[in-house]
Amino acid sequence: AGPELDAINRELETLSLTDFLRWSVAVFGDRVAHVTSFGPSGVVILDHLLRLKPNARVLTLDTDFLFTETYELFDRIERRYAIGIEVVRPALSPAEQERQYGANLWELEPDICCDLRKVQPLGRALAGLDAWYTGIRRDQGGTRTEVPLVGWDLRYNLFKLSPLAGWTRAQVWQYIRDHDVPYNSLHDQGYTSIGCTHCTRPPANAGDERSGRWAGKQKTECGLHWAPPAAKGGCPA
Repeated sequence: AGPELDAINRELETLSLTDFLRWSVAVFGDRVAHVTSFGPSGVVILDHLLRLKPNARVLTLDTDFLFTETYELFDRIERRYAIGIEVVRPALSPAEQERQYGANLWELEPDICCDLRKVQPLGRALAGLDAWYTGIRRDQGGTRTEVPLVGWDLRYNLFKLSPLAGWTRAQVWQYIRDHDVPYNSLHDQGYTSIGCTHCTRPPANAGDERSGRWAGKQKTECGLHWAPPAAKGGCPA
């Protein structure tokens, strides 16, 4: 319920990242997973979480359209932390999608492409879980400015945990540098938010880290964090 969640969030706001993750592991146990595209926020959560729970489930979406550098990061993460990433893939291969929906669906109907390659596969992967971690931060702006630490996911019907909601971009990168956390090498080329090759560019506005996603379109989110139209959310990081 709304008031109950509000009260929980007020209490949790005072916790450090480590203590928030301890709380979440105590509450949800093996029925929570970290879902990440291994963006800066995602790798910070991963580094913290695996210190507390080395066998934590780590899921990532492979749309079949990711950058080579992203696949390389998967390998580096698995070696560094001695884990097996659960790679979630769409039901349709790129060729099957093209046959059914036509070529370049990401150009013509990007929402449908995201639904087929991200939203539906994640729904299948989250089945049976009570909660998932996301890397959303309030300072990413747009529809993310009000994100709570603990929310109810209306699309997938489970709790959505955003441990870094109150962190800043500067804090995230300071942690990555201080702890030598692996990150996507595309960030060194000016990319700030990294998704599929077709829909990701270096940002037009360096201050808006998501401005390189779906450049030239009204679209700003992939739809994974569906909410009522007045409060839509975004993609895992």
